[in-house]
Amino acid sequence: MRVPLSWLREHAPVPADATAEDVLATLIRVGFEEEAVHRPTDELKGPVVVGQVLTKEPETHSNGKTVNWCTVRVVPDGQPQRLTGKGIDPSGVQGVICGAHNFEPGDKVVVTLPGAVLPGNFRISARKTYGHTSAGMIASVRELGIGEDHDGILVLSRLGLDPEVGADALELLGLTDEAAEINVTPDRGYAFSVRGVAREYCHAVHTPFTDPADAVAARVPAPVEGGFPVAVDDDAPIHGNPGCTRFVARTVTGVDPTVPTPPWLAARLRLAGIRSISLAVDISNYVMLEFGQPLHFYDLGRLSGGIVVRRAAPGEELTTLDGRRRALHAEDLLITDGSGPIGLAGVMGGVDTEVSAATVDVLVEAARFDEVSVARTARRHRLPSEASKRFERGVDPRIAAVAAQRAVELLVELAGGTPGPGSTDVDRTTAPAPIELPWDYPGRRVGVDYTADQVVSVLTELGAQVGATDDGWRVVPPSWRPDLVAKEDLVEEIARLVGYDSIPSRLPVAPPGRGLTGEQQARKRVADALAAAGLTEVLAYPFVAQTDNELWGAPEPGVPVPSVKLANPISEAQGMLRVSLLPGLVDVLRRNTSRGFRDLALFEVGRVFRPVRDPGSPQLPPLGVRPGQGVLGELEAGIPDQPRHLAAVLTGQDTDEAPWVAPRPFDWQDALDAARLAAEAIGVELTVRQGTHQAFHPGRTAVLCAPDGTPLGWAGELHPKLVAAQDLPERTVAMELDLGSLIDAEPDVVQARPISGYPAATQDVALVVDAAVAAGELGTALRAGAGELLEDLRVFDVYQGTGIGAGKKSVAFALRFRAPDRTLTAEEASAAREAAVAVAAERHGAVLRG
Repeated sequence: MRVPLSWLREHAPVPADATAEDVLATLIRVGFEEEAVHRPTDELKGPVVVGQVLTKEPETHSNGKTVNWCTVRVVPDGQPQRLTGKGIDPSGVQGVICGAHNFEPGDKVVVTLPGAVLPGNFRISARKTYGHTSAGMIASVRELGIGEDHDGILVLSRLGLDPEVGADALELLGLTDEAAEINVTPDRGYAFSVRGVAREYCHAVHTPFTDPADAVAARVPAPVEGGFPVAVDDDAPIHGNPGCTRFVARTVTGVDPTVPTPPWLAARLRLAGIRSISLAVDISNYVMLEFGQPLHFYDLGRLSGGIVVRRAAPGEELTTLDGRRRALHAEDLLITDGSGPIGLAGVMGGVDTEVSAATVDVLVEAARFDEVSVARTARRHRLPSEASKRFERGVDPRIAAVAAQRAVELLVELAGGTPGPGSTDVDRTTAPAPIELPWDYPGRRVGVDYTADQVVSVLTELGAQVGATDDGWRVVPPSWRPDLVAKEDLVEEIARLVGYDSIPSRLPVAPPGRGLTGEQQARKRVADALAAAGLTEVLAYPFVAQTDNELWGAPEPGVPVPSVKLANPISEAQGMLRVSLLPGLVDVLRRNTSRGFRDLALFEVGRVFRPVRDPGSPQLPPLGVRPGQGVLGELEAGIPDQPRHLAAVLTGQDTDEAPWVAPRPFDWQDALDAARLAAEAIGVELTVRQGTHQAFHPGRTAVLCAPDGTPLGWAGELHPKLVAAQDLPERTVAMELDLGSLIDAEPDVVQARPISGYPAATQDVALVVDAAVAAGELGTALRAGAGELLEDLRVFDVYQGTGIGAGKKSVAFALRFRAPDRTLTAEEASAAREAAVAVAAERHGAVLRG
């Protein structure tokens, strides 16, 4: 909402020297957010004065263009020119070239003198053109930035003005005013008016507010017979509330359609963000901004019979003021006459009855329409308007007659109209429901000991009626605050108006307890370890396609994967809950690589969803009644299992390129290392086996198992066909673990091994085994045979080829032995090595490579 300061000062005690920034600082204290400051003089600077054309001499030049060489008086006749500067004539008469022709000698116009700056940083100076020195410019509304040109030069007499020559034209046209713009939240629709903002300003400075509507209300005539016929035919509300609860109709005849909009009114509308159109339309917008009540004016001569407010019938259409022919919906609330629909209630009128340049008789409508009905109609037809913006948020039902009276008075005062003898007011509004507010409730909710006087004072200042009860107050909210429906709303207003700065800032005391659970601590250690290793944690959407679940949820293609289907998905292409984290992670990876990120290592900790065999009860219990234990049990039985998983994807290089640094591309071992790192963070040693999975590379896939052999997940390089189909970088690697099961495998006690101070003995061994034997399984056999002296074992070479039999491979291990109490001899290390080879031979037929 943009509020011109001159307008606000009429209803609130804004100091004469206050700027828009000062007003915004004040309104912030009562909970408004500042948006912007609008000040025409930021782009338009003087000297810009009223001038009178003395002479006008048309001249046609060689380019075929006819211009006027004019002399213009810019100071009162007989007075000296007080302005100085280059191009300012001391005589007070300026010579000006003008290309427009819609003025004559004697007309008073706006003259921008040398030194002035117009919007767009257009600087005025004396310059030679068309054989003359033009010392200034006779301005149009476009050049002044206050509208679109219609006939050329702005002639002040056509606006009904006869100012003194030399007067400040910026002040005359309202261009020295400024506006403060605030952000109005949806629950505070009353602030979409100068009346509402003025009230809030008075709250902020703790000054009694004088409602401008009260003075107008005293002049509102009582409804009498003979008013314009209006009927509301909406006895079966669609959204629970009647579509129209009040409809005020007033007539004004004999309006002069040629009267221009006064500059002060046009200036306020323009500063408030609404362009001036015609006097009648401008008056309707002016009253809407003043009181927050949208109005609609009809050409009375183009109406057929009385008005009926009703819902649309099948097949009805309406051409709205924007010129579009719209097919109407059965939920649309319409304004109709004998010819059919003439307007979408609360949204936009119809073109057939709009006020035009020939309108002399006007019907004024001020109504109260249902918020939901207006909102749905505006969105259905993609037709937002200033009126619908206010109706959607709730309009004061008691202001309709006042706004209509204000509009009638302005049409009489400014357009020469005559008010009709009758007044129509169909009023079905109800009083706001009272709210019970206990004595101690505000203090308990906010943590501030508000006194009873503070509570009553604030609520009374708000406009509410407050009465004492045995245990508190009974509060009737004001009509312009439809958002106040519960005691919590009243407490919020008390806190806001007493001042948020009175609420102490203190940290809450943590409840007693043992802190994080063991599972939470384990998850935190895993996430911290991966983040410390350089991976970035992300959160992906849990919604996927069924094809994604079938790809990632089963090792073999064609295996059905039970999935949980969403009843109301955000997209039909993502209508299932995930059974794996990898589809979402891959999507995040793809999105980032498409935007230029090449080296990525991402991980996510989240839940997956697996349907249970018994879906439970498909029927939801009715609202307002607590269901029994049996019903709750059936509902709970239908909740899908939601195990927590850990997944990671990596692509690109492990480090940035730099001098003396050789980056290494991520490969399947990095995915495996990420899984091992997560397991080590909670004290579990994974067992790795060769495996196959339809989403992973056939020869570069590992099955990750718990120490007892239970499979926990997968790691490896993604399948080349999948990488190509999903537009992923080559050699993208990934891993996924059932984190919940991994945490369950965490040992109760982790025994730390003492660090030996004795030297290690290293032995290498190369074993020939069948090519199908996994190096991990061979290493497990070596560990079993080597005994307690074996400190570490690692693979450093795998060979297949010349010298090795067909279907065989050679796997070389480095074995490190160490004793805790002595230095091992070579014989002891060799004996442990031979024992290890013996077990490998027994389990896998391994033989030493010759």
